[in-house]
This record gives sequence, structure tokens and C-alpha cells, in this order.
Amino acid sequence: MPLVNTIEMFKKAYDGGYAIGAFNCNNMEIVQAITEAAKECNSPVILQCSKGARNYAKAGYLKHLVEAAVEDTGIPIVLHLDHGDTFELCKDCIDGGFTSVMIDASSKSFEENIALTKKVVEYAHDTSKHPYVTVEAELGTLAGIEDEVKVEHGNESYTRPEDVEEFVKRTGCDSLAIAIGTSHGAYKFKPEQCTRDPKTGILLPPPLRFDILEEVSKRLPGFPIVLHGSSSVNQEYVKIINEHGGKLVDAVGVPEEQLRHAAQLSVCKINIDSDLRLAMTAGIRQHFEEHPDHFDPRQYVGQGREYVKAIVKHKIIDVLGSNDKI
Repeated sequence: MPLVNTIEMFKKAYDGGYAIGAFNCNNMEIVQAITEAAKECNSPVILQCSKGARNYAKAGYLKHLVEAAVEDTGIPIVLHLDHGDTFELCKDCIDGGFTSVMIDASSKSFEENIALTKKVVEYAHDTSKHPYVTVEAELGTLAGIEDEVKVEHGNESYTRPEDVEEFVKRTGCDSLAIAIGTSHGAYKFKPEQCTRDPKTGILLPPPLRFDILEEVSKRLPGFPIVLHGSSSVNQEYVKIINEHGGKLVDAVGVPEEQLRHAAQLSVCKINIDSDLRLAMTAGIRQHFEEHPDHFDPRQYVGQGREYVKAIVKHKIIDVLGSNDKI
């Protein structure tokens, strides 16, 4: 089975009331963890690479790792560019064999966003040059820091539902990322934005703006919606990290029950990155402290890989609902 784009995958997800996990990958162990989990859950999956990941691992290495995962698992896999910020970057990924790209011009004016997105769409959809490549665009901006995304809290903006029909019609994009209160990174919300659970002391973030999602869905019936910044910052891994030398204070993410509800609506793709980083870090930190005599990367990175695999399986089954959907 070759790499696939998102068209059929998203149609099934929309009709079935579930979402596809879009998991960021940076190295071999993360690719293996994600795809082995998806295989065991009988779930389709999106492997996405940011500009930073391509710079770190090199584009050719990442593509061949993902192709190896396709060969190894036989499951439907999309290779997606996350947060492409220029036409040139998107074009390079399309020419290099990516089956889906995101052009993120959300920081630009509405008209500039449309113009750049349309340019990417026209190239991605030109099947005289390459197979049809799907394009994700974004309206509204999320706060937080993660790889190439750096938006100060207070400068984020919710998606305006009244803009989405014109945007999709004029650009021809295949899916749309919207801003309803999710955020990038492990510190998604300032403490003053949250309430603190009196029993556990854990910060509880403000609820997502489902009113915006529902209004967007009414205006774009049947159209796939995407949520970025949707890691839940698993407190078990935060605890493991802190117990083994880390200092993650007040790291808080998006509640999983809210993401599950979004997946049952029009959200067909949910991006998860920070949760994987936390799981990998928890496994490695724990291994170092429990086995100070070990120096073989296969030992400590291997434990991190197992933690990543466990969190991906949990997300697929309990949050996304994409298990047994192949």
C-alpha cells in the first residue's frame, strides 16, 4: 500500500463520528511507536513533520522512515507537512512525495491568507505534475510555542465563522484548521486563565468554544475541520518527569473529553505533538535514574518509544475513536 492523501480518510471519519490522529514525528523511534500503535489498533494515521523536524532529521530520512512504516504495517498512512509557512516549503514537500501539506498563513490578513493558500492549492492539486496532494489551511491563530509556531498568549484570535465559507470557496482547500481555544505546547494556558481543582491541585483549563465549531459546521456541512494544539499534557508523564529531575510546573493541556466530543462532530483531524514529547522524555528520564549504569541508546530511547506507543494507543481508542476503522 502506498502513502495516501486525506480525502477518503476524512470522509470516513466525518461520516463515522471519529477523528484521525495527526502525530508529529522527528525520528525513527517516534515513527515506529506511532505506527505500531496504529497497526495494533487497526487505525489509519497521519504522520506529520514540521519545518523544524525536517531541519532536524532531514526530509529524505523522514520520508523513507515513513515509507518503511507503510511497508511494515500495511495500514493507511498520510505523510503531512505541519505548519508550512511558505509556498516554497509546501512545494518542496509536494515534490518530495508528501501526500498532504498545511499552508499556515493565519498570521496574515484575510486576503493575503487566501492568496497564499490558493497558490499552494493550485500546485498541490495539479495532477499533471504529481499525484493529487491535499491541502490544509488555517483561519484564526492559536497561542503557544511549538517548533515554528510562536504566538504570545493574548495575541491569539478565534476563527470567525462568517469567514469560513468565502475562504474555502476562494482557496479550494481540502480541510480547515480553526481556532476554538486549543493552544500549542505543554503550557497551553496561563495559570490565571484556569481554575485549580481543590482536591488534586491540577489546573483546569477554560472550555473549548464549541459554539464556534458548531457554527462553522453549519456553514460548511460535510467539510473536514482540524484542531491544532490538542495535546492533553498527560499528568502521569508530567509526574514521572518531575520525579526524575524535571521541572514542569503548571503544564496543562486540553481535556480529553472535550477532544472526544469534537471528534464526534465535524473535526476529522486532531494534532498531537507535546504528549508524545512528554512520553518520550518521561521514559528516558525514568530509565536514566533507574539504570545509571546503562549507556546504550537502544535501552533508554527504547523505553521512551514504549511510552510513546502507549499514549498513542490511548489516544486512538479513548479520544479519537479511530480504532477498528480500516
